[in-house]
Amino acid sequence: AMLRLRLLTWDVKDTLLQLRLPVGQSYAAEARAHGLQVQPEALGRSFREVYGAQSRRFPNYGLGQGLSSRQWWLDVVKQSFRLSGVQDEAALAKLAEKLYRDYCSSHTWELLPGAAETLSRCRQLGFRMGVVSNFDSRLEVILSQCNLRHHFEFVLTSEAAGCAKPDGRIFEQALRLGGVRPEQAAHIGDDYSRDYRAARAAGMHSFLLRAAGHGEGPEVPPEHVLPTLSHLLARIEK
Repeated sequence: AMLRLRLLTWDVKDTLLQLRLPVGQSYAAEARAHGLQVQPEALGRSFREVYGAQSRRFPNYGLGQGLSSRQWWLDVVKQSFRLSGVQDEAALAKLAEKLYRDYCSSHTWELLPGAAETLSRCRQLGFRMGVVSNFDSRLEVILSQCNLRHHFEFVLTSEAAGCAKPDGRIFEQALRLGGVRPEQAAHIGDDYSRDYRAARAAGMHSFLLRAAGHGEGPEVPPEHVLPTLSHLLARIEK
């Protein structure tokens, strides 16, 4: 069956880009540079706990509650270190600012295998492309730093959209930006509920990036699963 797609929308984190190091390791390395000793594994656990609590208390960077995404992140970083035993508030403020900036840089991120080639090929085939990502406003800079920004007509973050996947409104905004009907678009991402299922609920096609051997999670028709990004081309060739 021909899909007749015109627009491809992409998740970014763990679909096109991944962190070079686990958060605990990169935070601990930065702490060492500031003369603070923190255990990377403990810091990683603290971060996951704090990030989860902050996301529940202030969803989508607390934009609806008067926070900025920058303040939201600075609070997460500082609280992660506090939970790991760092009490020097002046050092924490410096650390948080530095890490907030570092996470904009291509030193922090690396491309997933096949990402650059697949995006280039999709553009050559004439697909319009955009990003739909639960991310803050730093994403534009990150994509530019990693030399991916030029592939996309638009970059729609949850911060800019005012709502986050799996909320269907973020996909509706993307369809408006792309100027296509839902059935002419497909979304590619690594999260079953936020990417694969949410896009389908919005009337789009979607593909789930799921590495072979990572079979946990709900059943997905095999023709919708991408073991690697390079598998996309066979699924969508016009």
